[in-house]
Amino acid sequence: MRGIVGASAYVPHWSLDRSEITAVLGSGRGRGRRSVASFDEDPLTLAVAAGRLALSGLDGSGRSGVNPIRSLTFATTAPVYLEKSSAPIVHAALALSDSTATIDVGPGLRSAAASLRGAFHSTDPVVAVLAGDVRIGLAGSTDELGGGDAGSAIIVGDATVAPVLAEYVASASVTQEFLDRWRVPGEVRVRAWEERFGQLRYDELATSAWERAIVSAGVDSADVARVAVSSPNQRAGQALTKQLAAAGVSVADRRDDTVGFTGAAHPGLLLAELIEQAEPGELVALVALADGADVTILRRTDVPCTGATVADQVEATMPVSYGRYLTWRGLLAAQPPNRPEPARMSATAAERRAEWKYGFVGSRDRTTGAVHLPPARVSFRGGAVDDMDAEPMAGRRANVATYTVDSLAYSPSPPVIFAVCDFEGGGRLPVELTDVSASEVSIGMEVEMTFRRVSTADGIANYFWKARPVPGTGGVS
Repeated sequence: MRGIVGASAYVPHWSLDRSEITAVLGSGRGRGRRSVASFDEDPLTLAVAAGRLALSGLDGSGRSGVNPIRSLTFATTAPVYLEKSSAPIVHAALALSDSTATIDVGPGLRSAAASLRGAFHSTDPVVAVLAGDVRIGLAGSTDELGGGDAGSAIIVGDATVAPVLAEYVASASVTQEFLDRWRVPGEVRVRAWEERFGQLRYDELATSAWERAIVSAGVDSADVARVAVSSPNQRAGQALTKQLAAAGVSVADRRDDTVGFTGAAHPGLLLAELIEQAEPGELVALVALADGADVTILRRTDVPCTGATVADQVEATMPVSYGRYLTWRGLLAAQPPNRPEPARMSATAAERRAEWKYGFVGSRDRTTGAVHLPPARVSFRGGAVDDMDAEPMAGRRANVATYTVDSLAYSPSPPVIFAVCDFEGGGRLPVELTDVSASEVSIGMEVEMTFRRVSTADGIANYFWKARPVPGTGGVS
């Protein structure tokens, strides 16, 4: 049996009420809200967050050398780099084996859905398809109002390697060239042809792909318990939803009013929620529209899902103002702090400390058990030299021992909150807090680590780990 062995989505902590946009601009659709990545998040960090959630369901098998993943694909429409691949950074942050192959796909909207199809037919025992997108548009545009930010992670594998959440049954794809949406490299604006034109094309393509998938699966449409529809064209998504409902198929929430369309990450986000909500034995299907149509049919098993669900994350989001959103995206220039901007990251130093910088791996003294953050050669307890074991810390929770609020330090979103944190099992480290306001921080607050973009200088994105409140314990609600 082959199917999905891990499925998770990451919805950022912040959300923007669309009524704020219409209040400022005086026009536009003001219903619902969209998810918003923080100032220190980007498509890469969103994918890492989703990947960590998906890997946590593999019973810890996804760490340092024993990870079953043999291939990792990272999809986005807004890559952090050109020329340089982003997937190796995702690979490093997830602490995967150095034998894992990595590949970047994009910047087309279809990239993640196409990669998922390839994963089901791959000869690799386990394949991870990760995606992340930050959707930006001109003020008041359909993409700003209807877009959203998120990460998704779908791990496909054989039942001999890991328990299968959803068994692969059948799939079908239909491709046709037509000009629906496009974006010129370097531009924020997404251009689109008349929406009804795209709807007509997608209606035909989706119907054809659906019929082929149903025939391949050897079932009737009525046998499919629930369908998720991912579409950049809202009219096409709504039309297909009505068509499937008329055929007696239940259609899942497309998250238009609570998250928005999250680009390459959207098919994975909807698929993860589809699996979370399905009952054992039910047939479920994903329809992804973008430059064609891809339909995937799966059968839910009795293996339970673990970790934070999409619904839980959406419910826990906190509001951000439209002005702050524009500042975070660089669409509204704000006066920066009167402090020197960060220097660019050193590539040589980063390479020497890659396990610490990207994987957040410390060291533990074999003799005394003392945990060193960052990793050290000489133990602070006993003075033993080169008597250390690697100690992965990314999954460890910590408690705030003390903290300070700095309004003078350079930050795109001041003030900066620094905290000294004591980790479970040992180890103490001063870290920056994120996804929390100064008034919400308290001594003893429980935090978890999160991979973020610390700064950008000379076109180089500098990544490291920050801490955020554990959901339900204060700060992140």
